Amino acid sequence: MALILGIESSCDDTAAAVFDTAQQKILAYRTYSQQTHLEYGGVVPELASRSHLEKIGPVVALTLKQANCTIQDITAIAVTSKPGLAGSLLVGLCYAKGLAFARNIPLIAVNHLEGHIFSSFLNLDGTVRTEIPFPHLCLTASGGHTALYLVTDFGEFTLLGQTRDDAAGEAFDKIAKLIGFSYPGGATIEKLAREAGFRDVYTYPRNKFMSTDYSFSFSGLKTAVLYDLAKQGFVDLKTGQRTTLLTAEIQQNVASSLLICIGDIFEKTIVNALEEAQHKIEAVTFVGGVACNKYLGALLALAAERCKATLFTSPPPFCTDNAAMIAFVGAYKFTKGEIAPLDVDIF
Repeated sequence: MALILGIESSCDDTAAAVFDTAQQKILAYRTYSQQTHLEYGGVVPELASRSHLEKIGPVVALTLKQANCTIQDITAIAVTSKPGLAGSLLVGLCYAKGLAFARNIPLIAVNHLEGHIFSSFLNLDGTVRTEIPFPHLCLTASGGHTALYLVTDFGEFTLLGQTRDDAAGEAFDKIAKLIGFSYPGGATIEKLAREAGFRDVYTYPRNKFMSTDYSFSFSGLKTAVLYDLAKQGFVDLKTGQRTTLLTAEIQQNVASSLLICIGDIFEKTIVNALEEAQHKIEAVTFVGGVACNKYLGALLALAAERCKATLFTSPPPFCTDNAAMIAFVGAYKFTKGEIAPLDVDIF
């Protein structure tokens, strides 16, 4: 039996979790989400780092208490080392190094994106799913990344395509701000789209953002929304600012049209990849913060079913940045002997 303490601090969430390799279960997880960035419309790196410094100790302590164990019971420490905000990553990595050195236990460096890729293997109760087959496709989508992977085993995956510019979650955030709502914007966009009846009112261009090489592009889509609002007289193109308050109907129509457009891009990419695999891939996983979107989840589930595949999504607590996925990845790396030196650095 081994208890793996996972620590995540790549952006603005300070998180910890404990994974029990004997029970194959997350015993406890906690996440502190910083609220100080809301007024700025995005994450301010310096503020994020300072908050991590303040919260990481208490978050780890509360997680250990919830797991009914102490730091003396921990077998190894897994921590996010890349990618992310430099200052935020340093806080988590240095804290993990200090614990590992003091306790003389192994340190495991985890790629944040690998954490997301395998987060779909966790059930809401922390147990490990066994029904997801290999190989499978994994679509990761959040404010910082959008990519498609071919996953052949735990720790073994190949990048098929990724965003050439902005991520899908960033498009949600920026357009939500443009039409008058605060950061983050993903949940707001879905709420407004539901109020609009999920109608594609403005038919934003998508064909130019769909690629046969499985890459994505959302920068141009944001520009298309901006130009359309400017054409209607709601935005000044020189400043990028609204010239008048938008009605609730306009806000709903923009959000609904944006969501459906991004959904079409995701659906087309997944269908292309599954068809090219010629029924050799039987599953698709949808992970990352954007995977909380129920409309997109339902759309991709139907698309996968048409191609004789099954869609699996991460439970909502494990879609956004969390330490449960870091502890889980750290656990199988520990069994493989993938231990990091104490001078491992961030990226």
